[in-house]
Amino acid sequence: MSAKVKDRIATGVIIFFSALIIAVLVGMLAYILVRGISHIDWHFLTSEPETIKAGGGIGPALFNSIYLLVLTLIITIPLGIGAGIYMAEYAKEGRITASIRLIVEVLSSFPSIVVGLFGLLVLVNTFQFGFSVLSGALVLTIFNMPLMVRVTEQAFRSVPIEQKEAGLAMGLSHWKIITSILFPVALPAIITGTILAAGRIFGEAAALLFTAGMTTPKLDFTDWNPTSLHSPINPLRPAETLSVHIWKVNSEGLSPDAAQIAAGASAVLVIMVLLFNLLARWVGRLLYRKFTSIK
Repeated sequence: MSAKVKDRIATGVIIFFSALIIAVLVGMLAYILVRGISHIDWHFLTSEPETIKAGGGIGPALFNSIYLLVLTLIITIPLGIGAGIYMAEYAKEGRITASIRLIVEVLSSFPSIVVGLFGLLVLVNTFQFGFSVLSGALVLTIFNMPLMVRVTEQAFRSVPIEQKEAGLAMGLSHWKIITSILFPVALPAIITGTILAAGRIFGEAAALLFTAGMTTPKLDFTDWNPTSLHSPINPLRPAETLSVHIWKVNSEGLSPDAAQIAAGASAVLVIMVLLFNLLARWVGRLLYRKFTSIK
């Protein structure tokens, strides 16, 4: 068999598997959206869920998911990027650095339910945070931190060494080189890592069952006192997220339209993840242009 024929066969196999992966992904998205999008309306998106009656919505669960996503990213992004920069630019190679990398790798492979049980024992019970948004955000930070650290470190290490040497030749400080030269080049990869982390946050259910809880107090969106139980911004209140609500509706199924509620909520979850990905990429391009325009 000639090299040309082997090349064509290999190219055909690669194209086939690529098309198969795309077809499976498109099929999954189409199935979820076709089943659920007809149940989505303004009442469904804003109304309270019903336990035994038909016609319930996902308003509190949708708000809880967005609130938990924002709070988790506020904690995760600075810590993850800071730790990744330290590992890439400041940490000296040795046993300690190798041990840290090993710990990061081990944490990244932990099942989410194990992390959730850790959050239940430590955050909910030991530190007395209770079933709350804060407990959920902290356990998701633990869950996503290894990803952010690893992505940031690899992004900084992938920057050509010539760019760093050029900065040193110009007399720039190490921190100035990091912020003005390395960070803009590494930003697209960091944005990708943030998107991956956000997707895991928005779709996570197992860890949140043990930390954020499976109920939500009646929210009063006119009450912005962060210490009030019914305030939507209170980080110490229980918060049933959209993914947990889907699991709960499917497992209990007490309302007569449970299947329709689960289908609609699943479609909303997929749409929110897609919209966040598009928004994050748009913001990433803006930040990249801003940083690269700095002289």
